[in-house]
Amino acid sequence: MDLPKADLHLHLEGAMRPRTLADLATAYAEPTPQVGCYRSFDEFQRCYREVVKLIRTRSDMRRLVREVVEDAAASGAVWIEPHFNPTTYVPTLGSAEDVLDLVLDTGAATGRALGVGFGLTLSASRNRDPRAAAVLARLATDYAGRGVVAFGLTGDEAATPPEAFSEAFAIARDADLIITPHAGELMGEASIRSTLDVLSPDRIAHGVRAVEDPALMERLADEQITLDVCLTSNLVLGVVKHIQEHPLLHLLESGVQCSLGSDDPLLLKTNVLAEYQIARTHLSMTDQQLAAIAATSLRSSGAPTEFIAKTLTEIDAWTKRTHPDPSRTLTHHGHKDSSTR
Repeated sequence: MDLPKADLHLHLEGAMRPRTLADLATAYAEPTPQVGCYRSFDEFQRCYREVVKLIRTRSDMRRLVREVVEDAAASGAVWIEPHFNPTTYVPTLGSAEDVLDLVLDTGAATGRALGVGFGLTLSASRNRDPRAAAVLARLATDYAGRGVVAFGLTGDEAATPPEAFSEAFAIARDADLIITPHAGELMGEASIRSTLDVLSPDRIAHGVRAVEDPALMERLADEQITLDVCLTSNLVLGVVKHIQEHPLLHLLESGVQCSLGSDDPLLLKTNVLAEYQIARTHLSMTDQQLAAIAATSLRSSGAPTEFIAKTLTEIDAWTKRTHPDPSRTLTHHGHKDSSTR
């Protein structure tokens, strides 16, 4: 599907290629982490940490970033904002600034060659001391306008309440960074509500359990909070039992803005193109609905204003190509034209 889109919910290390994972494990004489089947969220997180531990040199990191951008381009993404925490690699790859410069420079250079815009979401972890989040927020502030576009919060929602991170998010908000914490994935509406009250997000990563409370959905719609939804992730990690039960359509029909993201392509065996195809095939979403989601992904992103305007024009052109004048929508075989590839 050559619909231009942004992937706003993507974790950098979680987007490593399987071949790269195997190569790094071999190079460092480590067992290759087994991805794809998790009995719990803790097991999923442990697998992610095993992947992270295999990135040991600046060359490893450069390869990871380059390939993530290449794979995004192959999926039709024109802008990505990977979640990332450079302090994870200190001092192995240098200072936090050294790591951040490496990732931003590699992402931008690869993106220029492929037509993919690259911004970063620096994300604190609920599983770390909240004081580390404030330090990370100050680093994000230093790089605002230099490639860092958003500030997030990852990890187990039950580990630490959002109140512990209020200082960090106030720092990021003062720098006009997009505020995009994770919430409403494994925990219910109370987690989303407290995140709204305390962190004042612009977007929420996941947030799908808002569907449990009509008043909360109304609030999300009224405040124009975008949910960065990941269909495969919600299925694999047990948020929904069957993909056909996913609440994406209900959220959209309730006026909640949603983007589609890939989350962790390596661990979940997906990509952003596959997420759009799942929405079309399993949720019976129309091309117009998918185009609206793609447009939301750009409008909610940290991409430059001119870039967003240009891409919205391209999305409109895509819609007109896939749904031209009704008298010309049928091929000689009697089937509607398709732009999938």
